[in-house]
Amino acid sequence: MNFNGIGLLSGTAHPELSRSIAELLDTPLTDAHVARFPDGEIDVKINEDMRGRDVFILNPTCPPVNEAVMELLVLIDCCVRSSVGRITAVIPYFGYARKDRKDEGRVPITAKLVANMLTTAGVDRVLTMDLHAPQIQGFFDVPVDHLYAKPVFRERFASLDPEKTVVVAPDAGGIKMARAYASMLRMRFAIVDKRRMGPDQVAAEHMIGDVDGSDVILVDDMISTAGTITDAARMVAEHGARNVYIAATHGLFCGSALERIEKSDVKKIFVTDTVRPLAPYPDRIETLSVAPLLAQAIENIHTASSVSALFIE
Repeated sequence: MNFNGIGLLSGTAHPELSRSIAELLDTPLTDAHVARFPDGEIDVKINEDMRGRDVFILNPTCPPVNEAVMELLVLIDCCVRSSVGRITAVIPYFGYARKDRKDEGRVPITAKLVANMLTTAGVDRVLTMDLHAPQIQGFFDVPVDHLYAKPVFRERFASLDPEKTVVVAPDAGGIKMARAYASMLRMRFAIVDKRRMGPDQVAAEHMIGDVDGSDVILVDDMISTAGTITDAARMVAEHGARNVYIAATHGLFCGSALERIEKSDVKKIFVTDTVRPLAPYPDRIETLSVAPLLAQAIENIHTASSVSALFIE
C-alpha cells in the first residue's frame, strides 16, 4: 500500500515521549492544535494537509486516564475526517486494561469497551506495550502489535551474577512475565504466592522458591499503588534476599505509592517512560526509554517490514 508519507500526531498525554520518537525517526511532529475549550471539552485542529498519509497517533492513556482516552478518540476522528491513508494508535500504556473479563457478577469489561471505542472511531491498527493481560489483543477487530519491554531492561541487569540472582513474580498473575525474564537473563525463578483480601488490600502468604543469599529482581507490568510490589519486596527480604530490584514497564505511582517505596526494602526500581510522571521520582527510581523500540516498530509498520522480531515474548 502506498501512502503520501508518514505523519506523527502527538496528543498531550506524553509529549516528551512523542518528541523522542520523532527525533529518532528524523520526522517532525505534525503541526496540530490540541487544547481544551473553557468547559474542558477537547479541541483539535490539524494545521497541515494529511490526505493519504500513514498517520501514527502518539498518546498513551496514562493519568488522567479518562482525558487521555477521550483525546485519543478525538484525534482518531479528526484524522478520519482529514482523509488520511491509515491510522495507527500508538498507546505505550493501555489504560482500563485491569477489567479484561467478568470475574464476578455485575461488573464491566472495560478493556473490551475501550477497544470497541477505538475501532468505532476509525483506528486501523494499534501499537502497544506490555498489556496488563495479553489476551486484550483479541478484543480488537484490527491488527495489534504488542511489544514487550524486556529488551529495554536486559542491559540494566547484565552485571548481576546469574548464579546468585533470582527473578521473582510478585503474584500468581505475573508468573508468565517473570518466567520470560528469567529465561532471557538465564536466572532462577521464584513466586510470591499472594492472596488478595480486598480491592486495595493485599496479604502475601508464601514464598515458592529459594531466594536466600541471592539478589532478587521483582518484575511486573505496572506499579500503581505499589502495594503488591512492596509487600513482595518485604517477603523476599524476610526470606534472605540480599538486594531487591524492581523492573516494571509502567510506573503509574498513584496515591501513596512513592511513600510505600521510600519505606520499602527495595534498592533500585527501573521503569520505562511509557507513562508521564505525575511527580518527580526519588533517586532510587530510574527511567529507561522505550522510544527507540517504539520508533523502530513505527518504521517497520510504515515500510511494511516485519514487526514480529520486536515483540517476541
